[in-house]
Amino acid sequence: MNGIRAAIQKGFIAWLSQENPDIICLQELKADEVQVNLEEITSLGYHIYWQSAQKKGYSGVGIFTKTKPVSVQYGCGIEKYDLEGRVIQANFENFSVMSVYMPSGSSGDERQSFKMEWLADFQTYTHELIKNHPNIIIAGDYNICHRAIDIHNPKSNANSSGFLPEEREWMENYINHGFVDTFRWVNPLLEHQYSWWSYRANAREKNLGWRIDYLLASQSMAPFIKNASILADIKHSDHCPILLEIN
Repeated sequence: MNGIRAAIQKGFIAWLSQENPDIICLQELKADEVQVNLEEITSLGYHIYWQSAQKKGYSGVGIFTKTKPVSVQYGCGIEKYDLEGRVIQANFENFSVMSVYMPSGSSGDERQSFKMEWLADFQTYTHELIKNHPNIIIAGDYNICHRAIDIHNPKSNANSSGFLPEEREWMENYINHGFVDTFRWVNPLLEHQYSWWSYRANAREKNLGWRIDYLLASQSMAPFIKNASILADIKHSDHCPILLEIN
């Protein structure tokens, strides 16, 4: 997202009212809770949970849910990530939902190295977490395209952050150790399906995109997956919403 305030100006609340999801996970809020008038959202029946970054106008994750969680966990307990507002988790009676904003490495070597540290630490953190929360959906901007089918031009992007061999290998390994990529579970071979487009060169109009947003579910939840799709026509930011229905 370009921040929740920008999204609201582009019709986010009207869309939320019409789509009426039970739970929505947001990343890159780029605002503190007090900077946003949330009355219209709470009037739709949502409980709002928010984790901001220490740095103003940066990062931040949220979960808006119609059902009040049993508990909410802010952050992952690792300070350098929690200061950047990257993780929030809502625990319900039978399952948990995490909203995560994974770092981008596109600004240079320093952030790419931070991203690779994060990936290792996040994997350790969530594999420990799943012992107590076996039914979990990890929703978020992963800033990684998993396979060639997930990016418009795999050859020219082979050395781009977000499609580096080591990032893709991490994604493969992560999914294979207990998760289901819900979109691919439902649509294994569907091509040209993206969730993010650059603002440059009319990328969105030409559908020159990347699928970097995922709803990963723990394998125990696979039998309950009813539908998963990408809502590419919804334009509140350079990302679009992705959808998961479970029974």
